[in-house]
Amino acid sequence: MKRTVAAGIVLLGLALAAGAVSPQKVLLRSLDDFLRGKFDGVSVSAEGVLSLAPREDRLAGPSEDFYLSFLMTPEGTAYLGTGHGGKVYRLDKSGAVELYFQAPEMDVTCLVMDKKGALFAGTSPNGKIYKISAPLKGEEFFNPAERYVWDLLVLENGNLLAAVGESGGLYEISPRGEGRLAYKAAENHILCLRLDRTGDIIAGSGGHGSVYRIAKDGSKGAVIFETPFEEVRSLAFDLDGHIYAAAGGTPTRGRDGLSVPAPAGRDVDVSVSISSVSVAPAGAGQVQAVSPVPATKPAAAAPGREPGAVYKISSDGSAVRLWLSGEEMPYSLFWTESEKRLFLGTGPKGRLYSLDAEGRASLVLQKNSEQVYACLPVGTRMYLLGNNPVDLTLIHPEQRLSGEYWGPVTDARLVSGWGKMSWEASLPSGASILMQTRTGNAAEPGPSWSDWSPPYKAGDGEPILSPRARYLQFRALFKTPSGKSSPELSRVAFHYLQMNVAPTVGRLELLGPNEVLIKPPDIDEAIFGLERRLPEASAKKDELRFMAAKKAERKGYQTLQWDAEDENGDVLVYTIAIKSDAEKSWRVLDDRWAETTYAFNTVHFPDGIYTLRVTASDGLSNPPGTDKAGERTSGPLVIDNASPVLRNVQVVRSGGELSVGFQADDTFSAIRECRVLVRPGDWRVVFPEDGICDSKSERFAVKIPLPAGSDNLLTVLVKDAVGNIAVHRQIF
Repeated sequence: MKRTVAAGIVLLGLALAAGAVSPQKVLLRSLDDFLRGKFDGVSVSAEGVLSLAPREDRLAGPSEDFYLSFLMTPEGTAYLGTGHGGKVYRLDKSGAVELYFQAPEMDVTCLVMDKKGALFAGTSPNGKIYKISAPLKGEEFFNPAERYVWDLLVLENGNLLAAVGESGGLYEISPRGEGRLAYKAAENHILCLRLDRTGDIIAGSGGHGSVYRIAKDGSKGAVIFETPFEEVRSLAFDLDGHIYAAAGGTPTRGRDGLSVPAPAGRDVDVSVSISSVSVAPAGAGQVQAVSPVPATKPAAAAPGREPGAVYKISSDGSAVRLWLSGEEMPYSLFWTESEKRLFLGTGPKGRLYSLDAEGRASLVLQKNSEQVYACLPVGTRMYLLGNNPVDLTLIHPEQRLSGEYWGPVTDARLVSGWGKMSWEASLPSGASILMQTRTGNAAEPGPSWSDWSPPYKAGDGEPILSPRARYLQFRALFKTPSGKSSPELSRVAFHYLQMNVAPTVGRLELLGPNEVLIKPPDIDEAIFGLERRLPEASAKKDELRFMAAKKAERKGYQTLQWDAEDENGDVLVYTIAIKSDAEKSWRVLDDRWAETTYAFNTVHFPDGIYTLRVTASDGLSNPPGTDKAGERTSGPLVIDNASPVLRNVQVVRSGGELSVGFQADDTFSAIRECRVLVRPGDWRVVFPEDGICDSKSERFAVKIPLPAGSDNLLTVLVKDAVGNIAVHRQIF
């Protein structure tokens, strides 16, 4: 059988396989690439350009578990509602913080101020509405007998509108504290409220994640859009009449091709979210507030994954999805008409994004808090409310003077050597970007990692100085002398080359004696593992495993199969060798084998006990001197091609019975079966004297009834464990 390959084809195979030697390249140049990293004072545009983020001032706030609601007056006084202590704080223009009201309930979920300057607070659970007239002076204004008061809104007529759960609806409350159920929703929670320019009420719900349009008197309402998510948490408008809705929570219906995991579990007693920015109606429009929207249902999901989306709803009822994430949930929205941009705060990465009219997202900034719960614009600045941990900051229009971007951790899968790092940057006069790297062998950067390298300054490429390791992270340090111009980084690239690791040979299995695998009939019939194939890329190397192989028996053949793995993904070739127990040196059967099945004819070897060895080599994918090999040896293999021997055969006829005695011996294999035949009868199985065929030597003594007209020729057939047959014939 032909077992060689033309030299030209072999050389071609070697050339194709050599591609595995190439270093691997890591390239970051798009928004999605950079979003996998962490930002500290750095933004990234929709085009994937990093620059310094807007300046951010952290304001002194009270030490509370959660910041849940925020209101800013025209005079510059702010009010902050918190949880789980149920407190309202006042922050004056100087930054001084004082306790302003203590509610009996755990959470102050929303704040609003009417035209006359009266402050109202909604609380949960066992929700009530309080009117606060002076520091530490407040009284119950209205009790809707609902568990949650999610949002408050002042109407044109001076009445107060309250969004509630868990029966789900809107209450209208007069200035005297007299309330009525103005609208009953089909869902259990109305989470956020806004007034559109016609005076209609736009509401977001929890349960089916719907957006409602409700008449100002609550007489009628209808769903204008239903999202595939559990909750609509926040709403915003532009001057063209579009409604923007932030949806999140467990996806409840297949829609928009959405396929994301369920969000992380939430319980209203421990975690909350934020509704839209709400603006008081004409006449009281100087007071702005944001209100919280705690998740209405606990939901199990993978930790750290909180899906959500933002939708743009037109006046004709049509809607388009502007933004979708399987990992981040939007909590708060607001629209800036001057910039024609929508801002949204998200969690759990604490990010503030902006979307243009086409829905192209840019990252404005990332906070240390896990959630940006509220965004409140005041003039050209904006206030951000963060949670986990709590944080209150003021964002300015001018940019910062410095910032850092930490790239995603690169997993080389094996300890690797690092090549050059290069980057593309635009540097205004006096501005700079310095790059650093660090490496380690733990997935999360920590004390076991190396220190940050000295700064790299040459963007066209510098050798990475960090030590060999499996993981690498880089960071970019941005600096500028002026808040009017920023250095920009648009591309980062570096290379690595894995250290070569020896391949491993796993399972090594010997098929039964004479057992072979026949290739499928749609190709030329051949025995698997008997003809050499050209080593190919690993993707093609295993394709024969998926074809149905037929087992067959071929006298004298031995088949072996194995599994091999190379962590570098190198092309492997195998050397199959054999050695008898009496030998010290291995005899090579084949040293350029590419399959993981091999068959050979054992008749070329003397009978005896042998061991097989399979050695996997990655030499085709690595330069000489750097290649590695791994091997595995089999258990004992008995090669036995000799037939058993029958000795001392004695045949005695006595009337109608035949007494037969003999001994069957085999050098290496146990006797497996014995049969006798006297025609015209059939073959009959006979057992040895000890009752079972299990030894290399068996003694037989049997009596065979002779039917009338029987022949006088006895045939004895003995078969050993590997299928060798001995036949003895004797006339009696």
